[in-house]
Amino acid sequence: MLEAVERDDLEVVRFGFADQHGLMRGKAIERDAVASTMVDGCTMVSTLILKDTSHKTVMPVWEAGAGIGSPRLTGGADLIMVPDPSTFRRLPWAKTNGWVQCDLYYPDGEPVAFSTRRILRQALDRLDEKGLEFVSGLELEFHVFRLLDRNLASHDCVQPATPPSISLLQHGYQYLTEIRYDELEPLFESFRRGLIDLNLPLRSEEIEFGPSQLELTFSPRKGLVTADNAVLARNAIKQICQRKGYHATFMCRPHIPNTFSSGWHLHQSLVDKKTGANSFAPDGGNAFFSELGMNYLGGLLKHAKESCILAAPTINAYKRYRPGSLAPDRIQWARDNKGAMLRAVGGARASATRIENRIGEPAANPYLYLSSQLLSGLDGMDAKVTPPPAVEEPYSSQAERLPKSITQALAAFTQSSFYRETLGEDFVNYYTLIKQAEIDRFLSEVTDWEQREYFEMF
Repeated sequence: MLEAVERDDLEVVRFGFADQHGLMRGKAIERDAVASTMVDGCTMVSTLILKDTSHKTVMPVWEAGAGIGSPRLTGGADLIMVPDPSTFRRLPWAKTNGWVQCDLYYPDGEPVAFSTRRILRQALDRLDEKGLEFVSGLELEFHVFRLLDRNLASHDCVQPATPPSISLLQHGYQYLTEIRYDELEPLFESFRRGLIDLNLPLRSEEIEFGPSQLELTFSPRKGLVTADNAVLARNAIKQICQRKGYHATFMCRPHIPNTFSSGWHLHQSLVDKKTGANSFAPDGGNAFFSELGMNYLGGLLKHAKESCILAAPTINAYKRYRPGSLAPDRIQWARDNKGAMLRAVGGARASATRIENRIGEPAANPYLYLSSQLLSGLDGMDAKVTPPPAVEEPYSSQAERLPKSITQALAAFTQSSFYRETLGEDFVNYYTLIKQAEIDRFLSEVTDWEQREYFEMF
């Protein structure tokens, strides 16, 4: 890494970590200080892991334990970012800048238990003990708009700020048509060159159904890499767009007329570490999945309700779960059916046998989303959970419904004995407090809906 800084004549390296929302935070370290920072780490104020989505610190940091029984966070004490040099990149759109992702520690070397990257590592360690590796692939849907005005007047600088003014790039509704792709090929070219230069495994570039809605897919990778790639890819797309006068958003359902919801479909399987064989694929016969694969699938279904907040962590995400919309609304699985929550693909002797979970939103914290899958699947394997039969008509089945709101999803997570055991009491209480603060702010706002509904009539 240090040789690359010298060779490429980089001026700064951005040291950062993915926070509780999956957003990168950090500092740009000058070239002459990079070597010492590699050894000593970089201090970072601990209030950054105590913020909600408005970037407000929601924990009482001046009280002992910061409101969550954690004395080490009292008073906004420092944390230490320790870089993982395997994540180092040179940013192709900012050619004098390097980028490296960090893990969080306390000054005495104790890992920060609330670090979501560490949580995924721990889940992967449990899988490793069984001689298995986690393989996952990304499908990220998102919107790109032309940026008209960033809205930087003083009255716009509130918390959260006034969103930018935008216009659409195309009409939409011509799903996967070449003419729509060609209209945006110069933009796709910028993504392609940037992401490939970052060594990200870009696989396809696609026009989605809605106006200004795009999709990128990435080839599968093992372990932590998929989550790291998701963080880097979202950052890259937003920064490339901003420099070219566009605004990219991974918000699930933008409040713009006629726009469509975006999802994050997570493909996953397990492979045997010794043989490299797909552990979900059956040896033969009429079985669709191996017994291990069916147990893993059963675990995903068993814990789907309490896991929902980790895959769909925003208030906005629950506007997507609508029947007949290619988004799930029930806890069920099906064979190659895109209306079910879990889409099982493959079969005997198919090396790409896998489960596609369609529950997630593209704004999810990748480490928590993947952790929820691994922990649920592992429990299904350990308890030998047998799933119910596959459904044929996912929008008319009798399966249990997914949470209809973030309030229902958070209640399921908060009350979950499973996550209190696997993630720990402290993390469940910590995450609950942060998400509840977001919900409370939402409930205190007077919305356009209320104004239309009540202002004239009463």
